[in-house]
Amino acid sequence: MRRFWLIFAQAVTICVAFLFVINTLKPDWFGTQKPAADSTGSNPVTFIEATGTSAALKPSAAGSFAVAAQRAMPSVVYIFTRQEARQERIAPFLTYRVPGRSGLGSGVIVEASGYILTNNHVINGADKIEVVLHDGRRFAAHIAGVDRETDLAVVKIDADSKLPAITFATNDSLAIGDIVLAIGNPFGIGQTVTLGIASALGRYNLGFNDSEANANFQNFIQTDAAINSGNSGGALVNVDGHLVGINTAIFTQSGDDGRAGGSLGIGFAIPVSVAKNVLRQIIERG
Repeated sequence: MRRFWLIFAQAVTICVAFLFVINTLKPDWFGTQKPAADSTGSNPVTFIEATGTSAALKPSAAGSFAVAAQRAMPSVVYIFTRQEARQERIAPFLTYRVPGRSGLGSGVIVEASGYILTNNHVINGADKIEVVLHDGRRFAAHIAGVDRETDLAVVKIDADSKLPAITFATNDSLAIGDIVLAIGNPFGIGQTVTLGIASALGRYNLGFNDSEANANFQNFIQTDAAINSGNSGGALVNVDGHLVGINTAIFTQSGDDGRAGGSLGIGFAIPVSVAKNVLRQIIERG
C-alpha cells in the first residue's frame, strides 16, 4: 500500500509540473493570456483604438456617410487663438509696435480627460487659446507640448465631465482609393464635413517645413476632400468614423489681391501612425 501511494504522489507531481509548463508556454490552450508589458512607462495614455477589422459603416442606398460623420463630429473642436500686441526694440531709442492678431483652426479630442491634438502652426505664438466643443461649450486651453518637426501639438482643457474622444484607426489601415471625410472649421463658418478619397500615401519633400532635415519627418496622406483655412488640426476619418489623419495643409494659388486661394483638391494630412507616436511622447513624457 505504501508503494502504491508513493507511485500515486509521484504521478500527481509530474502531472502538475507538466500543466504548469504548458500554461506558461501556451496559455492560449487554457483560454488565458500573459499580460502584455507596458512599454510606454508610467502614466499610460488611454486612447480609444480600433480593434482589428470592424464592420465598416457602409453607405446607405442614397450614398450617405451620415453615421460615420456623426460618430466623429463630437470629437472635433474649434480652436481660436489670440496673440497680444507687443513692442519690439529695433534700435537703442526706437521701438516697433507689433499689432495683435487672431487665428483659427481645428482640433481633435484624443482622450476623455481633455487632451486635444492639433497642428503646431495653429497655436504657435498664441498668448491665449480658446477651445469650443461640438456642443458649444467654451474652455481656455494651455499647451501640453509641441513637435515642430511633424507640425503637431497637444493642448489641454479642464472640462467638468468626460469628453467624447475619437477612435483611432489601426496603423496602415488606409489604402489609396479609400473614402475619407475631412471634418473641421473652415474660415470659421462652423463645423463642416467634406468627402473625398485618399489620393496618395507617403508624400514628402513638399516644402511645408523650414529645413531640409525636417523632410525626414514628412509622410503625408494626400486627399481631394476639400480642406481650407481653419481646417488645420481637424480630423480625417474613414467610413467607420475612425481617425486616419490630421488635416494639415493644401496646395493653393494666390489671387490677384495677394490673398491665399481655396482648395484645389490637393490637401494633406499627417497619418495616424505618426500622430499616435508623437501624442504618446508628448503626454507621457512631456
